[in-house]
Amino acid sequence: MTTTLAQRFAELQAERERTWQPEQLAGNARQRAALVASFDPAAVAQPGSLLPDATLIDADGKAVTLSDLVAHGPAVLVFFRFAGCPACNIALPYYDETLAAPLRAAAIPLVAVSAQNPVDRGIIDRHGLSFPVAGDPDYVLSRALGITFLPLDQPAVAPGQPWIGTTLGTNSYEIDQPAVLIINADRTVRQLWVSPDWLARTEAGEVLAALPEVSAQAVA
Repeated sequence: MTTTLAQRFAELQAERERTWQPEQLAGNARQRAALVASFDPAAVAQPGSLLPDATLIDADGKAVTLSDLVAHGPAVLVFFRFAGCPACNIALPYYDETLAAPLRAAAIPLVAVSAQNPVDRGIIDRHGLSFPVAGDPDYVLSRALGITFLPLDQPAVAPGQPWIGTTLGTNSYEIDQPAVLIINADRTVRQLWVSPDWLARTEAGEVLAALPEVSAQAVA
């Protein structure tokens, strides 16, 4: 039986509580709580919002527009923070296990998206992901959705020092909040779930429930 995403994150948190120092745990919890407290659901794209025809770049450097993705119907986009994010390395394999097959059967594209450019193939290769992973150059789509954020701590960076801006390839602290988007064939938002707490993300059942096309395919 497939475990829920919440159960998998609970296991991660339990491991951290066993191995992390108290101050490290407290700092992680503080940032997540601050992002939840500052999150305004009305500030993100609402159902019916028209999205720009943003161009995403996949791991092979191939460009794909939103219009390409929805040429034959809806598409599902899973936004994640970056390829080295431990929680993202739990979430993307979970979505591969739970969403990829039913969406493929219904001919609904599934794409994982982050601000990271170029795409770090590590997260694909580690988990053998069956769906494409793409970057969102210049945050065009994620900003249109209103899902980016800035960390609480943004220390000055010395030349040559590793930091999130070099990891993302954006030279910025700005990063995507985890989210799941269902986009209609006319590039309007059908549903957008945003997770300011990156350890509390959308379960597959919620996504599938918003896609009657999947049920129709199962019956056909």
